Amino acid sequence: MRPLVHWEHRMYSGDFRELPLVRAHLAHDLAGFDPDLVGTLQLCLSELFANTLKYTDSGTAHGEVLRALSMPDRATLRLSVSDSGGGDGVPRIPAGRSDDEWGQAEGQRGLLLVENLSRRWGHHPLGPWGDLGTGVWAEFDADPDAVPSGLRPYVFTHD
Repeated sequence: MRPLVHWEHRMYSGDFRELPLVRAHLAHDLAGFDPDLVGTLQLCLSELFANTLKYTDSGTAHGEVLRALSMPDRATLRLSVSDSGGGDGVPRIPAGRSDDEWGQAEGQRGLLLVENLSRRWGHHPLGPWGDLGTGVWAEFDADPDAVPSGLRPYVFTHD
């Protein structure tokens, strides 16, 4: 399905210090959308960005993270984060924890948060023939009547 709106991709270095910029760029790109929706996407993007740095080669000196954003239809915003590869598995929510263990867990809650704030989420390999990385995406409900007018099919993101 061809997106109704597609924002130019943004690339970031594999450094946690980029996170404020990553969040600011998303807010800039979604100017005019409902602020609560933008805040939800920023929170989920923060979690996905941090996961790419923690669990893949994106968190190394030469690592990169690619952020993609689109509207496949007037009621959906789709956010995607792709890593540089080198991960040790597929993104998943930890299973087998008791309520007490979840209550005491300090980490591994990011995907649980994404699952609960998005309509749906998933992941896919960037290349079936090698470890080229993983794309993790999440879709969010957007009120079609509140979508800013004047969005073009392709939105350039440079500031």
